[in-house]
Amino acid sequence: MKTILLLVCSNIFMTLAWYGHLKFKWLEGRSLLTVILVSWGIAFFEYCLMVPANRGGYLSGEFTGYQLKVIQECITLGVFVVFASLVLKERITWNYGVSFLLMVAAVWFATAFKPGGPAGGH
Repeated sequence: MKTILLLVCSNIFMTLAWYGHLKFKWLEGRSLLTVILVSWGIAFFEYCLMVPANRGGYLSGEFTGYQLKVIQECITLGVFVVFASLVLKERITWNYGVSFLLMVAAVWFATAFKPGGPAGGH
């Protein structure tokens, strides 16, 4: 649960770093370099949460690398859906909804079965 919470929090920072500048009024008219540096500054906090999430989830044996990546991508999409709705004022359409459900299914498939054989697992 700690890994998932850290992944959610890190993805909030990531989404702000990658897409927040599209709506931050105080960045309007600023140079691209300024926007990049602001985004990097925000992304620093993403890394401060993402690295411990991945290390803790992997080194504890709770998740494999593949599982962490699939879970992280699903969380990224979930955070972005909320951001796109609230900040970008974009509607989620049926095809995006189906895409999201398929990502949730991917997380289930990635975590529901124990990896087997010498190539899988720890």
